[in-house]
Amino acid sequence: KASGYDVRDFCLILPFWTTRVLTFFFSSCSGSLIAEESSSGSMGKQFAKKITWVIKNFSSLPPAKIYSDQFEVGGCKWCLDLYPKGSSVDCLSLFLEVANYGSLPSGWRRHARFSFTILNKLPEKNFKVNEYQKWFDQNTFSWGLISMFPLEKLHAKDGGFLVNNELKIVAEVDVLQVIGKLDVTEETSTIMETMDVNGFQLFPSQAKSVSCMFERHPEIATEFRPKNPNLRKGYMSLLLSLIETMCQLPQEISKDDLCDAYAALGFMRDAGFKLDWLEKKLDEVSEKSENEVARATQMQEMEEELKNLKQKWLEMETLVEKEKAKVSAAKAPLSFDDVV
Repeated sequence: KASGYDVRDFCLILPFWTTRVLTFFFSSCSGSLIAEESSSGSMGKQFAKKITWVIKNFSSLPPAKIYSDQFEVGGCKWCLDLYPKGSSVDCLSLFLEVANYGSLPSGWRRHARFSFTILNKLPEKNFKVNEYQKWFDQNTFSWGLISMFPLEKLHAKDGGFLVNNELKIVAEVDVLQVIGKLDVTEETSTIMETMDVNGFQLFPSQAKSVSCMFERHPEIATEFRPKNPNLRKGYMSLLLSLIETMCQLPQEISKDDLCDAYAALGFMRDAGFKLDWLEKKLDEVSEKSENEVARATQMQEMEEELKNLKQKWLEMETLVEKEKAKVSAAKAPLSFDDVV
């Protein structure tokens, strides 16, 4: 990202000893984003949006600027920029930025009306800044507040702004005028909300399986070392992928799949997961898969042998019929014509 270090996307490459490498991508290092849209203008384009940025483990964040997920409104992509420790001041610093300003056509401009709100556990104590109207362009693609809210007040024990060490910021963005758009259909992005399951931030589709796993094996992550929420989510996604592989039909699991599975298992155990129970199941799957291959080979050989036997049976049946004809002819008495 041109304006600073972007920590939204991570790639973890696992050191497998096989030729295949599993790659996992993590997004939204700083938290999750929930969007609400409204339509205005011609052709039903989205020109207004309200987003809620949920920033987890806020007190543990480094001073460096962090970014929200991108959201689309008014023919371009936007994001929020935040300095958790302030930008040269002892206050929270928050900015609205055109995220894809470099790819927009020359002369592009956006006239936007926007506001920021820091949510409190008591709604009447929410902190909302005044609404602003600004022009964004190639030279001014970011606008915000350096001294938005005092850090001392934000971190106050009974302040109500940090709940379970989470900070929630609401931004309302209304694009009033659009000059210069890309000649492509606007992309739509799916923003997935995550939920906490035993200290792992997971997608709702993963929560039920992981909850069941912790119920049956509560000690599984007691010695798991990584603290970064996205790394934790990545490891858990890998574990779920391994289990999904093991649930395939035995004949669908190749030798390469088994090698990768054992490598992934070792990788996760090195990180602190207790997976003796899973290793036993993987051994069973491996044995079943090998037996399935052996049985399939044996079955193929038996079918080939049966085919040969059927052919021999047909040939023998033909010979028997011929011999029967000869025997019948030999038993028949000679006629007068045969003798004379």
